[in-house]
Amino acid sequence: MYKINFKKPVHVHFIGIGGISMSGLAKVLLKEGFTVSGSDNKRSSLTDQLEEAGATVFYGQKASNITEGIDVVVYTAAIHTDNEEYQAVLSKGLSMLTRAQLLGQLMTNYDIPIAVSGTHGKTTTTSMLTHILLAADTDPTVSVGGILNAIGGNIRVGNSGIFVTEACEYTNSFLEFFPKIGIILNIDEDHLDFFKDLDDIRHSFRKFAELLPSDGYLVINGDIEQLGVITDDLPCKVITYGTEGAMDYNASNISHNELGNASFDFIKKGRFIKRITLSVNGDHNVSNALAALAVSDLLDISIDDASLGLGKFRGTKRRFEYKGEVNGITIIDDYAHHPTEIRASLMAARHYPHREIWCVFQPHTYTRTKALFHEFVDALSYTDHIVLADIYAARETDTLGMSSAHIAEALCKEGADAYYLPSFEKIEAFCLEKCKKGDMLITMGAGDVVNIGEALLKP
Repeated sequence: MYKINFKKPVHVHFIGIGGISMSGLAKVLLKEGFTVSGSDNKRSSLTDQLEEAGATVFYGQKASNITEGIDVVVYTAAIHTDNEEYQAVLSKGLSMLTRAQLLGQLMTNYDIPIAVSGTHGKTTTTSMLTHILLAADTDPTVSVGGILNAIGGNIRVGNSGIFVTEACEYTNSFLEFFPKIGIILNIDEDHLDFFKDLDDIRHSFRKFAELLPSDGYLVINGDIEQLGVITDDLPCKVITYGTEGAMDYNASNISHNELGNASFDFIKKGRFIKRITLSVNGDHNVSNALAALAVSDLLDISIDDASLGLGKFRGTKRRFEYKGEVNGITIIDDYAHHPTEIRASLMAARHYPHREIWCVFQPHTYTRTKALFHEFVDALSYTDHIVLADIYAARETDTLGMSSAHIAEALCKEGADAYYLPSFEKIEAFCLEKCKKGDMLITMGAGDVVNIGEALLKP
């Protein structure tokens, strides 16, 4: 495999350079003195930023984009093998890296690469840790899977040896990484279009844990079922955290203020350290904060700096994001698309000021809907009213006989107030008619359901 070396900058070409992740990696290489070129289908604010930073960007993916002098080409799974530009790379015999492989190679150029993994909470925990590192003036390099206001986007290029990134298990991409500190937040059934079952997922997380060197650390949620499958006989040191049981780090006496934001006692090895107050709500965010606090302690960051950083974190886009009000109705948007995430977000919503809660949910992929159908029905019952939008197909074409109407029918049989409507326009009209002043309306899902709330807020 091609090795990226910051001490020997070369010419790197990106097929699909305008993507949020690819553009971030390109920015890191530009900062390190690499020659960067790339292509995308259309101009965007991200490609404009790259051109301003010195990258050469081609619009349209053509064979002619593969010019002389390119040393290595980076591509994503979205690039098909019959892509004209991709075929030109093959014909010239150039070295190639996937996006995940490049990210892994970047990690080897930092003293303390930190990888945040888990089925849920990666973006939030990475963002929390980023706020802590900024409060402590550590000047980190960060790659986060969402838009974080504190760094003005999804990437921050620092000048220290600390590098923080999300580590996604889908297609085992996180097995291309080289972390010194690894975090495992949780392990749940998901991405069953790739994984066989939960045991297969555990196997991948075990392989991720085995990537950590003997002088590295695994920070893991001690409440994970069959924890020993992941942690037994690892060469690295294992650090546990949780809200129950005897962990290295615990949270106790959890409470919520009038906005649902959580506070808790931070406990290290049974000893009270400090009362921590978050600016985000939900007990799941207490768990995420514990993971970030555990890492900050490993980095010898003071608890005062850590507490200050966490207090400044007010969430990322599409994570229980306040969008505005219309007719006295509070509009919230949330990225939750797995039953565990849905349940956590709806339970968190109960602590937020509201009369009744309306949830507009858009399932994400037919595979996930079919595999976790009963879990979706259970999770969505944690609200007062549920409106189902059509399933967001994403990369899939086979419906597998699944539809949102089936979820609505199952919810109604359980006594829930559930509805299925076939278009965003009908959902918007229905919500304006049914929601009352003081209600909360949450648009929820990983697709384009956010557009419903934004349409309702337009004058």
